Amino acid sequence: MNKNQKIALLTKKHVAQTYGRYPIALVRGKGTKVWDKAGKQYLDFVSGLAVDNLGHCHPAVVSAIQKQAKTLLHVSNLYHIEPQSQLAEQLTSFCFADKFFFCNSGTEAIESAIKLARKFSFDQGHTNRTEIITMQNSFHGRSMGALSATAQKKFHTGFHPLLPGFKYAPFNNIPAVKKAISKKTCAIMVEPVQGEGGVNIPSPSYLKDLKSLCQKHDLLLIFDEVQTGFGRTGKLFAHELFKVKPDIITLAKALGGGMAIGAMAGTNRVMKSFVPGTHAATFGGNPLACAAALASLKVLTGKGFLKKASDTGAYFYKCLQKLAHQHSIINEIRGKGMILAIELDKPGAQVVLDCMEKGFLINCIQQNVLRFLPPLNISRKDINSLMPVLSESLLRLSKSKI
Repeated sequence: MNKNQKIALLTKKHVAQTYGRYPIALVRGKGTKVWDKAGKQYLDFVSGLAVDNLGHCHPAVVSAIQKQAKTLLHVSNLYHIEPQSQLAEQLTSFCFADKFFFCNSGTEAIESAIKLARKFSFDQGHTNRTEIITMQNSFHGRSMGALSATAQKKFHTGFHPLLPGFKYAPFNNIPAVKKAISKKTCAIMVEPVQGEGGVNIPSPSYLKDLKSLCQKHDLLLIFDEVQTGFGRTGKLFAHELFKVKPDIITLAKALGGGMAIGAMAGTNRVMKSFVPGTHAATFGGNPLACAAALASLKVLTGKGFLKKASDTGAYFYKCLQKLAHQHSIINEIRGKGMILAIELDKPGAQVVLDCMEKGFLINCIQQNVLRFLPPLNISRKDINSLMPVLSESLLRLSKSKI
């Protein structure tokens, strides 16, 4: 039994089996690279599922964590928390939102947004307006509220009855959303770019049209930017690409530079509906996570960082397009910035395994979509090194009888 297998055995014996895990145990990371327990090195094109946007163990984030850990780890939100207030101040300076609520994950952020949308509607005197429209192939989380908002049946199996108050419409289809709006609707929630749904990119006018619908019917517009936030699409927030401002935004993943932290934010008009006692999170906005987030945000918003990441993402996209010209098994290349995908006409699980064997970590979603979420500071050299490995695997897959 090798070193990876020993850890895998411990996991199987003592950890809830909610993940289908690959047979390696990652124990160390630096920049764009990680190492398993046996010492094998991998180039990471997964980034903890869009968490490690600065790569692994970025020096600025590590230093901030070490400094804060020596000062104050946790206090209750019954008291003012300096790093939390500073983080909120910084974030509001970079986006439309006036106030932030901090939590611990994307799912918690979604739950917060659902509650806020309904509470705001209630405060406006619309006690019967409780429905939220979400999009087919969306993914908003796995707790009961977020799961009910997620319009993918495969995640619902075994968990019925789902929570009422959600209506689904096809993504990128304005007529369908118009049809879904009723006297019960209070909000529309959408990912500017669908992540888990297959890296689906909307038409240039889609989000603007949703905004217009919300204004016409006096609805709230909620953007789930848990995966797309903090530079993933080439802008700090994906909605900047489409020049549309929501009323509420949800954030997590890359916010903490590797530390667990989530956030829900909105305009003063909407956020005034959250008053003491309406919502809370014991660990939300704790000093350690906020210190890490402040350090990460400083790097992300530093001079030229996002521009370089955007340019590298465009280069990566072109590399994938070249592969598409070489392999008929590829149906489509999709993406924005550093959230990219290859849609295949066959299941892609074997490609993930082939790449792992060669020292590259990639991801497969929706059975036939290879997703790439590398650190934003990945080099073109690293991208180039992946291409022949991908090409070889795709050629082998095209000849298989799968």
